[in-house]
Amino acid sequence: MSRRTSHTETHATSRIGWLRAAVMGANDGIVSTASLIIGVASANASHNGVFIAGISALFAGAMSMAAGEYVSVSSQADSEKADLAREAAELAYQPDEELDELTRHYQERGVQPETARAVAEQMTAFDALGAHGRDELGISQATMARPLQAAFASALTFTAGAAAPLAVVPFVAPHMLVAAVGIVSLVCLAVLGALGARTGGAPVLPSVVRVAFWGALAMAVTAGVGKLFGAAIG
Repeated sequence: MSRRTSHTETHATSRIGWLRAAVMGANDGIVSTASLIIGVASANASHNGVFIAGISALFAGAMSMAAGEYVSVSSQADSEKADLAREAAELAYQPDEELDELTRHYQERGVQPETARAVAEQMTAFDALGAHGRDELGISQATMARPLQAAFASALTFTAGAAAPLAVVPFVAPHMLVAAVGIVSLVCLAVLGALGARTGGAPVLPSVVRVAFWGALAMAVTAGVGKLFGAAIG
């Protein structure tokens, strides 16, 4: 007697929209805020001046990320809607040609001609626009652009990321500030890289190395610029 068991699968693709925005927001929050703090501190600014610069970077960056993500993803959403509208019009005015086109798509994926035709007919009868959106345009519910979701995810994660290096400033002596902020930020970037990789089902080590390297480079460059201008002004 055979026993059937339910087989449930979860795929990272369903999380790709908010995951990309969240990782980008947190990474930018850590890197940009830490770099600004390190750059200002390297220019021999006062402790209060460094803290105020960090707070300004947090709020300005969060709003910039939200606005940028919303505008960018809205443009993508507009393009997707326009493509689907054109496809709906083509389905209404030339259904036979669209059926042939869908059949060819399935054949190109290795389906036998007779089977491809039968599948195309069934998919068209069930949801013609959905089938063409997925198989011809590459638009699906899992990957469809969601501007508000991306904007909120970016703003919130930017704020969370920026809070880490900013929280170091009040508790560290000025002469230790650059090193402390740098170390805390690199640790946070490594954790972020690992979390992003695990959530997306990707290898952890390459992600950790990637975010840590570019974060360290950004902070090093900003520290050099801060020292240069601090020496010139001083």
